[in-house]
Amino acid sequence: MQEEMIFSGFGGQGALFAGMVLAYAGMDSGKNLTWIPSYGPEMRGGTAHVTVIIGDEEIGSPITRYPSAAMALNSPSLEKYEPLVKEGGVLVYNSSLISRVHQRSDIRYIPVPANEVATNLGNVKMANMVALGALVAVTKVLPLEAVAQALRDHLPESKRDLVEPNLEALRRGAELGTSVVP
Repeated sequence: MQEEMIFSGFGGQGALFAGMVLAYAGMDSGKNLTWIPSYGPEMRGGTAHVTVIIGDEEIGSPITRYPSAAMALNSPSLEKYEPLVKEGGVLVYNSSLISRVHQRSDIRYIPVPANEVATNLGNVKMANMVALGALVAVTKVLPLEAVAQALRDHLPESKRDLVEPNLEALRRGAELGTSVVP
């Protein structure tokens, strides 16, 4: 098994953090992985994306041109990565901010109102965890509990008060992801 994923959004939306949590979960689960972040011209407000590759075997390259899954937190990210997702792949997108019609019939679209759910949970900054939960549930790249444990184990001490709310956001995203009819 090898899953090649791209997480993308505006700087400050937490796309890189979502990818990092998944990478920690993969590492803690004994998987081979790569995590390669890329920032736009500004750290906050510019575009940011991260490529995460998780596999059972050694990974030949940390870069993917055609990911098997993508998570788009905003419209520019959807525009950029939708054409690149492999045939049969998955595109999880933040339907709170993206409303355009799908362009392809050969991939699975998973609309997740990530901003709306995160706001209802008390903090819009958790939209990344909502989307991550959906992506993990749909791709089954790792068990959701492994991702939850990575969040518990690797969130910095200064952010410990955010563990439980982020775990709830992750769970809600997983529920939403699995409820989407293919």
